[in-house]
Amino acid sequence: MEKQYGFFIDSSRCTGCKTCMIACKDYNDLPTEINYRRVYEFAGGEWTQDGNAWRQEVFAYYSSIACNHCADPACTQVCPTGAMAKHAENGLVIVNEDLCIGCKSCAMACPYGAPQYDAVKKHMTKCDGCQSRVSAGQKPVCVEACPLRALDFGPIDELRAEHGTLAAVAPLPEESYTQPSIVIKPNRKARPVGDRSGFLANPMEV
Repeated sequence: MEKQYGFFIDSSRCTGCKTCMIACKDYNDLPTEINYRRVYEFAGGEWTQDGNAWRQEVFAYYSSIACNHCADPACTQVCPTGAMAKHAENGLVIVNEDLCIGCKSCAMACPYGAPQYDAVKKHMTKCDGCQSRVSAGQKPVCVEACPLRALDFGPIDELRAEHGTLAAVAPLPEESYTQPSIVIKPNRKARPVGDRSGFLANPMEV
């Protein structure tokens, strides 16, 4: 592999507007039930009484997540036909639709729920990092659509050098599982992986 590409997610800027989701759905002509990019809302906290007054200690923040084009992707390991594979030039995980038999093994293995079954096409689909755009020197459509520039894309080594190496906050899984090619700038209210003080506030959307 020549170079591993990945996403930078600035959770301190993200307002949960979902423009990235809409742009992705439009660009890929996705049906209602399939979302390659999803915005997770993690919320929690409580109100506490202070004498005759009440003090709020609540929080909420957003993380825009798609396929993380992991360095050690679970989906490629379980695919029986080799339909899930990493692109040699940029490390993006791509589905070969001619080889995919729609067994859903990849969907069950991926801790991020990135591979999704298309009932019309009868095979798995997923974010390919806008492979055609990247090959043409452009950024993925979700990155260019974000109004607050909370997303970026490029060689993961360069993103880590600029923004650090954090790749997981609640409610995402431990990064050690698949070594995701993402860098997260946490919201100031961000909670660590496994946090029990908050909850996923929009489970029906993700």
